[in-house]
Amino acid sequence: MKHAYFRFYAELNDLLPMPRRGLTFTHAFPAAASLKDTIEAFGVPHTEVDLILANGEPASFFDLLRDGDRISVYPLFRSLHPGPFTYLQRQSQCEIRFALDTHLGKLAAYLRMLGFDSLYRNDYQDSDLAHIAASQQRTLLSRDRGLLKRSLVTHGYLVRETQPRRQLIEVLSRFDLAKSIAPFRRCLHCNTPLQPVPKELVNDRLLPGTRRRYDHFHHCPECDRVYWKGSHYQRMNALIEGMLQSPTSHELQP
Repeated sequence: MKHAYFRFYAELNDLLPMPRRGLTFTHAFPAAASLKDTIEAFGVPHTEVDLILANGEPASFFDLLRDGDRISVYPLFRSLHPGPFTYLQRQSQCEIRFALDTHLGKLAAYLRMLGFDSLYRNDYQDSDLAHIAASQQRTLLSRDRGLLKRSLVTHGYLVRETQPRRQLIEVLSRFDLAKSIAPFRRCLHCNTPLQPVPKELVNDRLLPGTRRRYDHFHHCPECDRVYWKGSHYQRMNALIEGMLQSPTSHELQP
């Protein structure tokens, strides 16, 4: 039997069994396995890992575990990096786009409300989500570790919180999105970018009170919904401000 030594850092410890958190532990293995398979066997999806060091040198998910290896596993580095290594979760600087699993419908609505491209349907199968995330270069948000362990998924995040508003704060913090918020530019129903529409083109669809009080409207070209800054707009604005000013969102402040 061969042995290797593992140490997980920072929030990755939350995904480990209690006896393995915050310390170096021994892993016995009979035959060589990839670092990805070994790390995921401990309960940590590869999408949570940004850097692996094997005996102090950077390693890839596909490297094989060897007898006597000392493996250090790190999450995404948000500020200081430990060295000039190749990081595993680097993304392009283009606008981040999400795909969300079937358990995160409310989170998807909140992300759309803040202007983020968030693909969601409640009938997607896991295989569909993995394929969509890979083919459309979307970051997959999920509470299902098994889904995030699929090799097809290159970028993803395991959402820890269970309450949707706290999930939103968690995702905004994880991806440093506070400065990218652009509310009310996407359809809350289907995620399509909204387009300004002259009032006269939607007049016949409006209630008398709405026609009298509002002059500026937006239209979803996909599902044909019409939006305006009515009482719902004020409620959503208050919701956004409340979430970003909550005690748990202090890290979002510039």
